Amino acid sequence: MDKNALFDKWVSFTTSVHQVTHELTQNAKSNSITPVQYNILEYITVSQPVTPSEISDCQHISMPNTSRELKKLSEKNLIEKLSDTEDRRKQYIRLSKEGETMMNEAFAIVESRFQIRLQHASKEDIEDIERAMDILQTKLFY
Repeated sequence: MDKNALFDKWVSFTTSVHQVTHELTQNAKSNSITPVQYNILEYITVSQPVTPSEISDCQHISMPNTSRELKKLSEKNLIEKLSDTEDRRKQYIRLSKEGETMMNEAFAIVESRFQIRLQHASKEDIEDIERAMDILQTKLFY
């Protein structure tokens, strides 16, 4: 397969990933937060601790908007800010206990939907999916 055809498959694949992600996460978040705040919390969950600039870059949100959303999440006691021990100007963000609880509940809903999608997959299918995900993670998502 040439690289152009591979790119076309990549575009189709990523579109499918976004669609399935939307289906799995739809209505999984608490009503007390916005979709933007959920996306920030989801990113923090899998990458913590993170800096505000990492959140801004990954979520494609301006720094002023990121700061505003982080302030709201802090006011809701869903995140904690930690100062760098060597550079007090640098801050790290992680989930608070309340944030961890909220995200654990959301991820439990997403996982149950994920398991439903896999309910008819054979052991070999599951192994193939896991192997494919490992390859993508090491070759494209590094």
